[in-house]
Amino acid sequence: MEALGISPSSLSISFFLLLLLLSSPYPSSCHPSPPTPADFLARAMSPDLVDYVVNIRRKIHQYPELGYQEFATSELIRSELDRLGIRYKHPVAITGVVGYIGSGNAPFVAIRADMDALPIEESVDWEYKSKVPGKMHACGHDGHVAMLLGAAKLLQEQSKELQGTVVLLFQPAEEGGAGAKSMIEEGAMENVEAIFGLHLSTKHPLGTVASRAGPALAANGFFEAVISGKGGHAALPQHSVDPIVAASNVIVSLQHLVSREADPLESQVVTVSKFEGGGAFNVIPDSVTIGGTFRAFSKESFVQLTKRIEEVITRQAGVHRCNATVTFDSEHFYPVTTNHKGLHAHFLKVAEGMLGMDNLLEMKPLMGAEDFSFYSEIIPGFFYHIGMQEKGGEQLPSAHNPYYKMNEDALPFGTAFHAALVTRYILEKQPERHDETLRQPISDKDLPKAHDEL
Repeated sequence: MEALGISPSSLSISFFLLLLLLSSPYPSSCHPSPPTPADFLARAMSPDLVDYVVNIRRKIHQYPELGYQEFATSELIRSELDRLGIRYKHPVAITGVVGYIGSGNAPFVAIRADMDALPIEESVDWEYKSKVPGKMHACGHDGHVAMLLGAAKLLQEQSKELQGTVVLLFQPAEEGGAGAKSMIEEGAMENVEAIFGLHLSTKHPLGTVASRAGPALAANGFFEAVISGKGGHAALPQHSVDPIVAASNVIVSLQHLVSREADPLESQVVTVSKFEGGGAFNVIPDSVTIGGTFRAFSKESFVQLTKRIEEVITRQAGVHRCNATVTFDSEHFYPVTTNHKGLHAHFLKVAEGMLGMDNLLEMKPLMGAEDFSFYSEIIPGFFYHIGMQEKGGEQLPSAHNPYYKMNEDALPFGTAFHAALVTRYILEKQPERHDETLRQPISDKDLPKAHDEL
């Protein structure tokens, strides 16, 4: 060997390099192996990406916007997509943005973030407190947007390897405005065959995720009733028809719909949370307005509650010689959020690979509602929670609370799950890797341009 000019040491190094090449995760076609869920989490936790996501969240938090008014938030999102070179459509549902990453081929799989804030005055004093009086991101939607943009950055780094298309849904008006329904009506779900969504949770420990197959969040609706009688002096009730007494009995009777008529094994809620009537201590008013919400975990139960709420209000009012008109805000009825069983199995595999089985929690059904349900009503959908609660730390205030706080350490987990779920979904839908070179992408003209303003 030495006579040939090859030393034993250099031969050993060459042999080692050959072994390394043969054991490399990169196949001979030079296609890199797809990142694992753990790889995505490691990248999401890198300092540069953490800073990127946290900074976006803080910018949005300082300037909260209510449903269908998220103009500055939408502009920030589009600016970031432009910077990342990601194509998108805008406006969709007034302020919504729909981005596209990948080949332009099927499968199309979506990930979603809601953008709107709440009409709450923030009571938390910190450097990035809301600068808009009476408005606050008290449900974590600022974090949701930031995590989806972080995932977009991750996915764009892998875009040449994506043999499918990831659809990024930045959606307005989740908080009562049925923004998901508007997005669907304006074509945001075209070609999409599955969708994933998440929510930050103050109830689950940091580093855990929680979900379940089947019904996860309830259907909900809102009602309002005007109960009319005859006003008069409070000292002479015999000359009046008291709508306050009638409304009080209506409220008590409505509680019987759950306690006496619903299956005890099926969760339902009827809550009267609005009661307006009268303005003086000595005057019986002409009318009273009551209103509230009702929830159920099946379409049948929801329809039955709708029917019975109207019957109880009108008939109980009649018993007390009053008239009643009942209206339902049918435009903002939210269906049951149901998690697809196949996507649940997919989620468990990704979550186990990222966090380990010990950090996968079974989520109990919640009576809260989510307009993600509109998506999962038309295609397979999956909705899950990302834990934020520090183990052993002070309990974080719940959402829709002026003292709501976000644990920003949870943001990398959401970023990683967004990216891992859709990447693995696309991968599992593909033929064997040696057939990938035969797949022809669709023309660029079929995807929106980077500034496609509809």
